[in-house]
Amino acid sequence: MNYGKKVTVNDTQINVYTEGKGDITIVFLSGGAVTAPVLEYKCLYSKMSHKYRIAVVEKAGYGFSGSAKTERTVENIAEESREALRLAGVHPPYVLAPHSYSGFEAVWWANNYPDEVKAILSIDMGIPDYAIAQEKEFPKEKRMKTLEKQKKLFSAIAKQGFLAKLVKNKTVNVSGMMSGNHLTDEEKALYSKLFYKNLCNSEFSQESILMTENAQKAMEKGKPSCPCCFFISDMKGFTKNTTWREEGIRYAKACKGEYHLTDKGHMFYSVIPQEAADTFLNFLEKLG
Repeated sequence: MNYGKKVTVNDTQINVYTEGKGDITIVFLSGGAVTAPVLEYKCLYSKMSHKYRIAVVEKAGYGFSGSAKTERTVENIAEESREALRLAGVHPPYVLAPHSYSGFEAVWWANNYPDEVKAILSIDMGIPDYAIAQEKEFPKEKRMKTLEKQKKLFSAIAKQGFLAKLVKNKTVNVSGMMSGNHLTDEEKALYSKLFYKNLCNSEFSQESILMTENAQKAMEKGKPSCPCCFFISDMKGFTKNTTWREEGIRYAKACKGEYHLTDKGHMFYSVIPQEAADTFLNFLEKLG
């Protein structure tokens, strides 16, 4: 498998993978701390590339990309993704397919460059409103303490000793990539290598620290005006007064978007990839 093309953006290398053909490109944007987006979302995008061109942007600190040289603000991330696509020869129009944290990026992008974005396919994307609500019950100070504990734990796991084996189904195999049949043996070995290599990357913790600020910036831009299709999972959050699913449905309705509920978790794409692909393709077909 060709794993992508590296282009230089803001003094670091960003990996952009493409496959398929078409005048419109579906751009996959990764969730926070995803090991290797090119491999992670293969089970989904490979079922869509017969009809559309696919691009996967691995932001700084992710997959095959280099380390970030800029602060992990939503505007920096989005602008670097746009520039990486341009340098890789992937030009608008785009359909953005954000997973989890990259929902903030997609909202910011779609509102700042509406001529570039024809639609959004939400892979259980992060909802700005939910992140703001979560801040009240899980503020930055608590997140910082949690991150410090995680750093110590991840440093130990990265050594790939007994602890790494003990928690593998909550770490390297959390989305089922190692135990499933979505990847070849060669790809699984590479996925595992990248997981332990990237596990302690500072980009992941920076994004977590800036989560509320990035969500706020996205929220201030308003709801996307382009057509949207949402997959909304039953993921558990930190809030007592609302839930991930409730906020997702509320946001989808506010966007006048189509939405689908799943009980297959936040990484449902690895459990029901064909169903997810068919749903997104049917949505795009209805848009013409």
